[in-house]
Amino acid sequence: MLVAVSAATLGGAYLLTRTDSARATGAVLSPPDAQRLMHAGELVLVDIRRPDEWATTGVPKGALTLDMRRPDFAAAMMQVARDNPSVPIAVICAGGVRSRWVTSALSKAGLTNVVDIPEGMLGSAAGPGWLARGLPVDAVAE
Repeated sequence: MLVAVSAATLGGAYLLTRTDSARATGAVLSPPDAQRLMHAGELVLVDIRRPDEWATTGVPKGALTLDMRRPDFAAAMMQVARDNPSVPIAVICAGGVRSRWVTSALSKAGLTNVVDIPEGMLGSAAGPGWLARGLPVDAVAE
């Protein structure tokens, strides 16, 4: 049960921020909203897929890349949060499964300003995804 939840408007997208250690609220963004907010400096986007996936599809233009299999992944994400204390961190994967799991785990670990992009790069039941929407990508060598 949430003790207190505050809602903040961020460029028209509503993000929920937990103020206790309860379960994550499930804040999500569409790829176009994430791209727009990242471009405006109001969001940090982290692509948590594998390097071979980055090489195949590219990564969202301007996103950080952190392979979620890294042994120091949680510490690296906490550092991203420390480096960007005033903006939310959005997490994207291929189809929303890993990003949902990671946002939940990070929220449980105390990182309260984490947002999921459930469409992912390739699309899911949540929507067509970053690539099908024609959003910009940067090429990454494997």
